[in-house]
Amino acid sequence: MTVVLEMVLSVVLLSGGLDSSTALATVVEKGNEAIALTFDYGQRHRKELESASRVARHYGVRSHIIIELDIGRHLRSSLTNATMTIPTDGNDRDGVGGIPDTYVPGRNIVFLSVASAIAEGLGADEAVIAANAIDYSGYPDCTPDCINAFQKTLAVGTKRGVSGRPVRVEAPLLNMTKADIVREAVRLSVPIHLTWSCYMGGDRACGKCDSCRLRLRGFEEAGEEDPLPYEGGNR
Repeated sequence: MTVVLEMVLSVVLLSGGLDSSTALATVVEKGNEAIALTFDYGQRHRKELESASRVARHYGVRSHIIIELDIGRHLRSSLTNATMTIPTDGNDRDGVGGIPDTYVPGRNIVFLSVASAIAEGLGADEAVIAANAIDYSGYPDCTPDCINAFQKTLAVGTKRGVSGRPVRVEAPLLNMTKADIVREAVRLSVPIHLTWSCYMGGDRACGKCDSCRLRLRGFEEAGEEDPLPYEGGNR
């Protein structure tokens, strides 16, 4: 008897960074059909949006949805507010409770809300996010508690949820170190050279912001070379 496997449809949040590109690759490896979802929410530069488009094309996703959210100018974050200085070299000038001012208020909650709504509308099975709670900047919406709470919200606050079939929230990188993510990216042949993680928008990654520092440390600990060019070199 021939067994026909039902295709799983996944809505994947794709920022264009290393982590989200690796999360997309895990979906592709499983044989799922992917819809990439990217947000233009008022970032200070366009580099990650350009990277997201290149990565989506690389994987030939079913569709790449780019949604404009005019919220950046209303948020107090150095990633969206040009009057604020993005911290470098671990120097957070305005952190509160260990959370740096690169934190974008409620970003993952907003993104997951839209991703799960699109997933429900399209009949997709899961919303995939590259949240990481090990080597990260301390954002509270990247934690297992947040992901689990959001899953519970989908169970009671959506039509599919109250019918007993809520959209699944998948966070395949949640408990990985950055080195683990690099190794997974290499194993999955992620086009790392197409990704962009730097908070700055220069021709080269700055190598000094939190995102660059975490990324470079991950590559070093994994024994791999980051193909992206950095100001001052890759070490």
